[in-house]
Formats: sequence, structure tokens, C-alpha cells
Amino acid sequence: MALTRKLGTVGPSGWARLEAVFALAAGGGVARVDCFYGNGPAVRFEIPDEVLESVRAQRIRESGSDLGPWWRMVVRATAEGDFEAEYDYGSEPFPADQLLAPEAYLADLQAFPRTRLPAWLAAYVRQEDSQRRSARQAAARARSVGVASAREVEGLPGLAAVWGRWAVLSAAFVAGESERGPRVFPSMGIFEGDGRSGSTLYLLPGDRAVLSGGVWGAPDLEVAYNSTGVLPDYYAGAPEWVANQVLNPRAANGLLSFCFWWDRGKLYRGESAEVEQLAVAMPGIRTAEEVVDAVCAAGSADAPRSAAAVLVAAAEVGAVTRDLLKDALGSVGDVDGAWYQLSLAGLVDARG
Repeated sequence: MALTRKLGTVGPSGWARLEAVFALAAGGGVARVDCFYGNGPAVRFEIPDEVLESVRAQRIRESGSDLGPWWRMVVRATAEGDFEAEYDYGSEPFPADQLLAPEAYLADLQAFPRTRLPAWLAAYVRQEDSQRRSARQAAARARSVGVASAREVEGLPGLAAVWGRWAVLSAAFVAGESERGPRVFPSMGIFEGDGRSGSTLYLLPGDRAVLSGGVWGAPDLEVAYNSTGVLPDYYAGAPEWVANQVLNPRAANGLLSFCFWWDRGKLYRGESAEVEQLAVAMPGIRTAEEVVDAVCAAGSADAPRSAAAVLVAAAEVGAVTRDLLKDALGSVGDVDGAWYQLSLAGLVDARG
């Protein structure tokens, strides 16, 4: 309550409720308080240094806990006296405007050593572009090591089938007016799951492609960042065209946990896990039945399952027509948006 009284004096009197955020480390910090007056919008104020220092002192006093000192504290209070303090130890990534520079967290680790960090935070402060792979680096590696160390992958169909299924899934989610789910763009598919896992699929000329992404909480990243310090070589045996431009954005922050590539009609990997261990980071493309299920869920109850199966088969060979899509979805959903997804994927039969 003492903290609430101090925060309550930051802005003009008459606030109905407030929310203060402290994102602190030994090497820096940000803090602010939002005051709400009646039904109006929040008014943001800077927190005075003396209040900030008292919160820092509280954080240090709690540094002896098993979890170490918290990284963020969120305080919510009302003028009636309700008070709540929420402590954040980094189980989820911090909001971008509350993420400090890596140096600030490294200084905190010097002051308050910890046995482990959340993998995402460990990657943020320690990975130093270890998963990035420029075109120059990729070409040099391919020349010096070659591609013989790559392993063939099972568990996914050929590239045409994967691309067709990805596009139909995207069309189904758009037809169902879902904000989530896979999407396609010209020569690129994107998928972000509910649990922070996801992947991208980039198509390249010459029947080549790169499928890469990350599983949230991947065990090999946890081990690498909190134990061995050695990341798996996801690019072992990769050709020179497996480079930053076609890698999932997770590679930029050290959270990539798999990379596959299609070349000469086959799917390859380096030290990535097998496909079945990565399913949470991919749309349901391993079997045609998974895609048919999604189309049936998005369409109307009177649309026959056989029509969905025909749509998937047509997409796998790039021969989708608008009539096939309508038959599969029935009388509901955003057919125009779904058709656009299939058009962007280049799977539309030119005859209609």
C-alpha cells in the first residue's frame, strides 16, 4: 500500500485506478505508471527516481529466492484500496518497450548469478547471431564442407503436395474468418501457432524450398543456452542457398530449432529433429486427411467430405478451380478470401 500511495501522487489527484510497470536489471531499467480518471483514457507519467529506487531495493531484497530477482513487476491498484502486484520471471518474452539491452541483463547476471535463464532470454543475451547465415557464410561452408553430411528426412510428402496442402489450409482458415492459422504469399508460406511455435516455407526456383522455424521451449535450445553452450548444427550439409533471406525470423534471435530443405526432389536436414517432433511448429500438412478435416470444419455442414478431398488433390497438382472451392466450402465463409489465397499460391487452374 505504501507503493500505491507513492504512485498515486505522481499525477493529479482523482484517479480511479492505476497500473505501474517496472522492468529492471542491474544494468538499466524502464518504469512508468498509467493513471485512469473515470472512463477516460490512461494518462502516462514518469515514475520519480525516489520511487524507482525503493522498488529497486525491494527487488534486491528478494534476490535470494530460488528464481532470483524478478525482471518485471506490474502493480495494479484502485482508489478504493484494491492492490495487486504481479512478478515476471521471464516465462514469456517481455513486451518490446520493456525489453532492456542485452548488456543490462548481463550486468544483472553478474550481480545475481542464476542457474538458468528462460531460453528466449538466454538467446537474447548470449546467442550473438549464432544462427544467422549470410549468403557469403553459406557459400563458404558449402565449398569447404559440402553437402554430403545432410540427412534425408521422412514424414513429409513431396514439395508440390506440401505447398498445395499449406495453401488449402490457409484458404480454409481465411474462409472461416480466423485471424490465426497458416497464410500464403507468392512463394512463401507462414504459420504461427497458439503456443509461440511456428515456421515459414520459402519456395525457390528449380524445385527447391526451405522449411524452417522453431518449437517454443525446444529441449536442444534449453540445453545449449543453459548447459553446454553448443547449438545443434541445423545447417550441416546445407547448400549455399540456405541463407538468411529464406530462414525463419527466429534465426535472428537465436530461437530457430529446425531447418529442412528440398533439393533434387528430396527433403534434407542437418542436426534438426525428425518431423514428428516438430509438428507443433508446422501447419497440419503431413497427411491429406488433416487438410480435409480443416476444410470441412471451415465449410458448411452440407458440404460433402469428398469435395474437400477433391480440392486438396487438385491443389497438390496446381489445378484448383473456383467451383471446386465452392463445392468444398458449401454456402458459408469467405470464399473470395480463400480463393485469393489459392491464387497467391499459384495453384489456380488457368481455365477457371
